[in-house]
Parts: sequence; structure tokens; C-alpha cells
Amino acid sequence: MEYNFDEIIDRRHTNALNTDGFRGYIFHAGPERVFPFADDEFVRMWVADMEFATPKPILDAIRRRLDRRILGYSSIYDSSYYDVFSGWCNRMYDWEFPKEELTYSSGVIPALYQLVELLVKGDEKILANTPAYGFFEHAAQYSDREMTCSPLIFEKGTWSLDLADMEKRAQDPKTTLLIWCNPHNPTGRAWTERELLEIARIVKENALWVISDEIHCDLLRSGGKHIPLAKVMEGYDKLITCMSASKTFNMAGLMFSDIIIRDKALRDAFIGRDKTAGFLNPLSIAAHMAAYKECHGWLMALRKYLDGNFRFVAEALQEGLPDISFTIPDATYLAWVDMNPYLAHVENIPELFANEAGVLLEGGDDLFVGNAKGFIRLNLAMPRSIIREGMKRIIETAKKHSRKE
Repeated sequence: MEYNFDEIIDRRHTNALNTDGFRGYIFHAGPERVFPFADDEFVRMWVADMEFATPKPILDAIRRRLDRRILGYSSIYDSSYYDVFSGWCNRMYDWEFPKEELTYSSGVIPALYQLVELLVKGDEKILANTPAYGFFEHAAQYSDREMTCSPLIFEKGTWSLDLADMEKRAQDPKTTLLIWCNPHNPTGRAWTERELLEIARIVKENALWVISDEIHCDLLRSGGKHIPLAKVMEGYDKLITCMSASKTFNMAGLMFSDIIIRDKALRDAFIGRDKTAGFLNPLSIAAHMAAYKECHGWLMALRKYLDGNFRFVAEALQEGLPDISFTIPDATYLAWVDMNPYLAHVENIPELFANEAGVLLEGGDDLFVGNAKGFIRLNLAMPRSIIREGMKRIIETAKKHSRKE
């Protein structure tokens, strides 16, 4: 089947964060904030949802559920969802897990908040790699917990783990939890089996709890295969895996995620502390089941289109800003680009590009956690025509404001 990823869809006035909420999220400002560009003149390459239509089988499943005409209190009471989701995990990752380990949350972020609250005592620390997704730090702050950061190593456009530094931080007796991200946001690294085995060794030797955020696991480059941390840590009970179809199939607003918890005591506590009392959105259930049952072909086509978008961006950077070392990431639809060769002197890069280029993007230590100064994150899950205009503006603005000799 052919899919039209070149279609431009108008999202204005749908209460979308992407179009209507950018002032508060990126600039910590209200509607009074005025830019040289009208809102509909911006090229929006920021928040991590897609400009592509949610696949038709998912929309059809939601319509069928609406046709039942009652949207009362709902949850999952039989094995049908587990059967579909575990079948997807088996097909995509050659990985299985027992049904009793599967729990649910309205999202990976709410689950992180709740798990940190349950797992980390007041004087204990959370370990994470940087640059890190900002909500990892927010989850620590929510429970007033300390976060210790192990910076990834950046060399010639490629990111790698500093295993010696991670091991040293893990050996601190106050460090009790690792928040792991695979594929990694924002760098896009899909960690290899060898790297995962090293992480597993560090975790086991220091008896850490580990939350593995794997929400981007299906968004690999064509031919790639995700390796769940749980697959290389069989039998290790202090492990929680977080997944969802929301990022993959562009339905993050439905607020639904799969939280796979091995330890029964933690599982019982997580369910017992659920702020939504175990209820789930009936449309979300229908949508996720349709995604896992009917949308594999759409995902394979999406991957190919994203491959082309990444090649376009890599070529545009090589031609227009050749001193930038950019390597196409293993996964995600996010390009993490080092602008330091041209804009190291700029304190607030999102402000620069919003005001001078009319491009909305994220980056820097204000929106990510450490090791991010001078970097921007570009969402490439959009029609190539939009990316073409966005990259033209970004390159022109970077050249104009560069202090490079």
C-alpha cells in the first residue's frame, strides 16, 4: 500500500502543543509574547510528535469504538491486549514477557514520576546519561531527589558511553536507580548488544534498579532491530521496561503506555499508587490494539521516508555548514545537531532561530539536561518540503550570525 507522507495537514486550532502551545513550552511565555513571524509562518521542527496522519487502521478502530456509543469507565479485563502487544514484541524484537508483568500508565512520563517516588529514598540518587530528556530531571525534581549525570562522549559526530564514568557513579552507595534510554533521546543512538551487556554488568554488580525508557524502539532506520534491555538481563527482577505505540504511530495525545515490571512487590505498589485508579481511555485501548495488529506495513514505509529525510538533512548540512559533524542517528525521527562550530557564542539558540529564521526548535541545556550547549534537536517527522524550507532558513541564519573566521 502507498502512504502519502508528503501531505501537509493543518493542525492549527486543534489545541495541539505543536502549534498552539510553543510559547509556554520553549520560551516560558504567554500569548503576549510577539515574534517577527506570525504563528502560521513558523517552520515547526520542535516537539516530538509527527506532522503525518495517524495510520488509517487506527482511526478506523477509534471510529468503530465510538460507534458503540458509550464511553464509560474502562480498563483491560481480558488477555486480548496482551496477546496483541506481546505478539508485536515477539515479531519485532524476538522478546517475550509474562502477562502478569504488564501494567499501564497514561504515559511514560507519569510512570517515571510514580516509579521514582516509589523506588528512590530521600537521600538516594538517580543516574542518567547526558544529554538527557528534560523530563528525566523533572521526575527527580518532582520527588526532590538528586540526579547524578554521566556525560556521553561526542567525537566526530558520534555519541558513545563513558562506561568508566558510569561505573564510578553507580558504585556510589547512594546511587540506587538508573534511568536508561534506548534508543537514546536526543542523540538517537540505538545501543548495541555489547553496550547493553556492559550496562547490564554495571547494574547487576551495583544492585541498581533500572527503568528502561524504550518509547522510540520502533523508530529505527530501515533494517535496524531493537534490543530491549530486558532481553539481555533475563532473570534480573529490578528492571522496568517502558514502551508505547504512541510515538511510533503519532497518537501521543491518547495518553497510554505499557509499563512492564518484573518485581511483584513493585508492581503491586505501582498499581496501588496509580493516580487514575486503574481506569484507561477506551479509545486508547482500541487505537493501540489496531496499531500492533494492522500497522506494520505503515511503519516500514515510514522508516523509508524518514531515511530519506535524514539523508536530505545530512547533505544540506554538509553543503551549507560543512564544519558541522553530523552522523545520521540509528533511531528516532530527531536530528541532534552540533551548532557550536558556528554559534558557540549564542546563549539561547532556540530564541535566535525563532526570531531570525522563523524556525521553532529545541536545544541547549535549558530544554535538555547537561552536555547540550550549542546543540539543537530537529524533528524530521514531517513532509520533506517543510524540512527543505526549514533547513534553508537554519543554514542562512547560522551563516549570518556565525563568528567563525
